[in-house]
Amino acid sequence: MNAEPSIQAKLLDLAAVDAELTRIEHRRKVLPEAQEVARLEGERTARKDAAVKVEILIDDLDRDIRKLEGEIDAVRKREDRDRGMLTAGSVGAKQLSELQHELTSLERRRKVLEDDQIDVMERREAAAADHDHAGANLDQAEADLVDAERRRDDALADLNVAQQRCDSDRSALAGGLPADLLAAYDKQRAAAYGVGAALLQARRCGACRIELDRGEISRITQTAPNVVVRCPECNAILVRTKHSGL
Repeated sequence: MNAEPSIQAKLLDLAAVDAELTRIEHRRKVLPEAQEVARLEGERTARKDAAVKVEILIDDLDRDIRKLEGEIDAVRKREDRDRGMLTAGSVGAKQLSELQHELTSLERRRKVLEDDQIDVMERREAAAADHDHAGANLDQAEADLVDAERRRDDALADLNVAQQRCDSDRSALAGGLPADLLAAYDKQRAAAYGVGAALLQARRCGACRIELDRGEISRITQTAPNVVVRCPECNAILVRTKHSGL
């Protein structure tokens, strides 16, 4: 394949643009701002789960409180009924003794229930404080996430602008190259090293960074300037200039 040295030199500009496009794509994949968003999304989920867990606990405690209130109310009504019967004096001696014994048992039962109620209400108060704390943590996580998403979007916007500029530059450069030379370049760029063309500088390939031996340098030196040569190691197109050490 032949191409004027000035045309071959344009491959270096194209390779520089393609290298920048590769860096942009890599940065897009490992964008620190995007990683921070992912981390904060996980933190928000954890804090939301914590808040929901406390809400469930509060619902359970409220249910326990209502149940205890119902049981206490039932005991008090039974106490009031028994006291009413005692006050009326309309019961016999045996029933009187039974009512007094039942009242004692009811009072004891009510005190146990009231102690349980106080305990549950204290736990409910502590859970409410935990819920407020969890809610504040969740609000902070939401705010942090919104801020991180903004920074990520700004970073992505900058990358998009840079990519659009490189795409435009690449189109202009590619449009000035012979079709066969561009095809050879693109095919090589798609290979393992990802570099289609590189400068041969001081006898070293700019793509694979390997120094060519004397025999290969001698062969390239004897090759006409308009002949496209390749690196014997990585097969990248070698662009020869006055810096190539030939």
